[in-house]
Amino acid sequence: MKGNTNVIDALNVLLANELAAMDQYFIHSRMYHDWGLHKLFERIDHEFDDEKGHASALIERIIFLEGMPDMTKRDAIHVGHDVPSMLQSDLNVEYTVQKLLKKTMALCEQEQDYVTRAMLQQLLDDTEVDHAHWLEQQLNLIKLLGIQNYLQSQM
Repeated sequence: MKGNTNVIDALNVLLANELAAMDQYFIHSRMYHDWGLHKLFERIDHEFDDEKGHASALIERIIFLEGMPDMTKRDAIHVGHDVPSMLQSDLNVEYTVQKLLKKTMALCEQEQDYVTRAMLQQLLDDTEVDHAHWLEQQLNLIKLLGIQNYLQSQM
């Protein structure tokens, strides 16, 4: 099915962001593992898998719309140097993806591509309800408990 060029282009922008998020989560998860923060490793490794799933869904949709997924572009990643900066960096990625998802969903609505919009709604639910909310909770726990207590709880 021949898709709208503007929608395909917007999906490729989203793909670049999802790939960057995937890369960033991958690096952070391995850092947590090395530091012995096994709970953080497991959660962020799960987020890595979720982002891989998001990228896969975007790639499949772009191909269905007879577009070409652009796997060469990635947004910049920001690797943190400690747990709070890593969590904040991951949250910033989620906020960026959230804005792009909403913008692309509005474009899909305008172009009457309701199937793509519905697929993006699921990605938005994952981004807002699962990923961003969990990261916000962790940063709040650090403020409430202090970094040392938080880190101990993640071992």
